[in-house]
Amino acid sequence: MKKKLTDEEVLQLLNVIPQKIVTSLQRAQDIHLLIEVVLDLGKQPEARFSNGKVLYITGDHVSQADIDYVTSRTGQFTSDNRAGIERTLHRISAMRNRFGKIVGLTCRVGRSIIGTIDIIRDVIESGKNTLFLGPPGIGKTTKLREAARVLSDEFQKRVIVVDTSNEIAGDGDIPHPGIGRARRMQVPSPDRQHAVMIEAVENHMPEVVIVDEIGTEAEAHACRTIAERGVQLIATAHGVTLDNLVANPTLSDLVGGVQTVILGDEEARRRRTQKAILERKAPPTFDVLIEIRERDTFAIYLDVAKAVDTLLRGKAPQPEIRIRTKEGKIEVEKAKEEIPEPSYEEAERIISEKDKGPLRIFPFGVNKGELEKDLRTLGLAAVAVGNLDDADMILTVKSKTRPNTKIMISAEEHNIPVHVIKKNTPSAIIKFLKFYFRVSREELDDAALAEVEDAIRKVKNAGKTIDINPQNSYIRRLQHQRVEEAGLRSESVGDEPKRRLRIYPLK
Repeated sequence: MKKKLTDEEVLQLLNVIPQKIVTSLQRAQDIHLLIEVVLDLGKQPEARFSNGKVLYITGDHVSQADIDYVTSRTGQFTSDNRAGIERTLHRISAMRNRFGKIVGLTCRVGRSIIGTIDIIRDVIESGKNTLFLGPPGIGKTTKLREAARVLSDEFQKRVIVVDTSNEIAGDGDIPHPGIGRARRMQVPSPDRQHAVMIEAVENHMPEVVIVDEIGTEAEAHACRTIAERGVQLIATAHGVTLDNLVANPTLSDLVGGVQTVILGDEEARRRRTQKAILERKAPPTFDVLIEIRERDTFAIYLDVAKAVDTLLRGKAPQPEIRIRTKEGKIEVEKAKEEIPEPSYEEAERIISEKDKGPLRIFPFGVNKGELEKDLRTLGLAAVAVGNLDDADMILTVKSKTRPNTKIMISAEEHNIPVHVIKKNTPSAIIKFLKFYFRVSREELDDAALAEVEDAIRKVKNAGKTIDINPQNSYIRRLQHQRVEEAGLRSESVGDEPKRRLRIYPLK
């Protein structure tokens, strides 16, 4: 059961805030939900709460004397402009003007909550290297603190917390009791975090190392060094999803890295792909990756190597989903079984039987126009056909594949393979094509740019707004540039991973 933040813990933060602001805050009935107090020179003080409430405190605006009052009662600000309050988990972050003078403060409440890792306790106890991802403020550091306490107190393991900016164990020389018997090594400045990580292993013989905010190549290399020495590593990294991490050249080594492999002519033909493909470069540093999607919703990739390989083949890896309900019950949705991968032998048979002509796809319950557009966009050696007798394969949706349905009986009679996508949506169709034809990243880039050129022509000719297929942020940026060069206007719409360009005609 989670432990609520007590009034005493809030008061420890309020003790460093000017009394005129504290008086207004104490009138708030939900003060135990306080997240942070923002003090910006010349503006109203602002208080933010975990229930979404924002309180603007009326009266005098924040003065330089108010800011000085706070800074005189906190620890020393380090090079990352963070300070703390001794023996607490509260964090004070500073904003400075161009001369270095502090003109703004974010006074954030630090929470020590017991029971936050019960939903993933089996992973923490497994001894496997575990990486947390998620947006800021969702509780990643809280999970690290609780993991340190559980492993050091309940399992009697030698745990060392590498604490940059005193995020995990609080300010001062004596760490907060929230980390249990774990030892804490402080980091003098963020650019020294990787060195302290290695020092922890070389000098203090830990069984577990816990570190927050892996964000540089040096830190990623330090993680690999620690893992190779047989020490369990539990960490967080900059990023929200596994896709982000794989696409990040600085941190992709955490999940094995990505390299371009040149295939021989025969192998490329066998795979039905270009000679240049992307593959995982090495075993992942982390065995398990946990995306914290919401405060009580976790997507867990229990085999990172398999998940990354799936992603590089153009498919979406299937994580295990765990949710803590409002009643405190933990619900687990096991990873969904992936649609069986079409065999190379099948592709070989189709090619040989059809004299290496274009693959003929019969869409059933799948938008034929969308399929044709995607085939053109990706430049694939395939066509959509409207007659089952002309087809080399059937592409349909899951709802149409129940036993004894007409399409399944016909497929069996004609000896035609059936491939299934979950839904009849543009993203599902193009995901299947990229996977089946082993489309490389270079081809995708070219296809995405060709698609935007085609869309530009259509917008100019028809004078209508057009949405194109979803792409990653890098490709969208290139597409925006092409639209701008063509004298049109575009914007990115939708949420990841379906965020895409919308192109507007001239006014």
